[in-house]
Amino acid sequence: MAQETKIRTKNKNVFLRVRKGHFATMHSHTNYYIDVTTQKNRLSEAKAVAKEMVKAYQINTIVDTILCLDGTEVIGAFLANELTQDNYINLNAHQTIYVLSPEFIGGGQLMFRDNLTPMLAGKHVLILAASVTTGKSALAAIDAINYYKGFVEGVSAIFATVDECDGHPVNSIFDPNDLNDYQSFKPHKCPYCLRGEKIEALVNSYGFSAL
Repeated sequence: MAQETKIRTKNKNVFLRVRKGHFATMHSHTNYYIDVTTQKNRLSEAKAVAKEMVKAYQINTIVDTILCLDGTEVIGAFLANELTQDNYINLNAHQTIYVLSPEFIGGGQLMFRDNLTPMLAGKHVLILAASVTTGKSALAAIDAINYYKGFVEGVSAIFATVDECDGHPVNSIFDPNDLNDYQSFKPHKCPYCLRGEKIEALVNSYGFSAL
C-alpha cells in the first residue's frame, strides 16, 4: 500500500492518517483507507478528538446517552466528560451521561439487552462513529434508538462524507474537502475492479487486512 500521510489541524493531537489505494469495506470500495486507530485507543488523541467534537454541542443540545459505534468508547467517555463540564453554557452541565455500545446481530442490526434499554428509552442520544461514509451503520443506530423509544440528537464522527443521515445532522472533524480526490463506489461499479486492479486490503472499523 501507499505510504501513510497525515492531514493535520491546528491541534497537534487532532489529525487524520490516510493511505491511498484500492480498498474494500463491507458496503463499498474506496480509494482511501482512513486510519483512526490511535484516535480511538490513545489517551491524548481521544481526548483531543472529544474536545474538537464537543464544539458542535456546547450550547443547545441535550445529551443523556452517547451510543458508541466502531470502537469509539474511549472518545465517548471523554466526550461525555466534556459535555458535563460547567465552563460554558451547557444544558448537560453537572448531569450524568451514559456511554453505551451495541451488540450486532444478523444484517448489521443493533440490539441491546434488557438491562441497557433504560439508557435509551426516553433519552436524548448522540451517535458517535469513527466514520460515516455510506451511512448504513449510522442508519442502523438511528433505527435502534427509535425502536427503543429514544430521541436521536445527531451523529458525530471523525470523518464523514455526508452532512445528514435520515434527517439528523452529521458533524465531523474531517470531510472530503480534506481529501480532494476521495471517492467511494458500489462494489459492482468500482472502476478499479472494472480495470482489473486488485484490492489491496479489506478494511473495517477494526483496521485493515492486506491481501
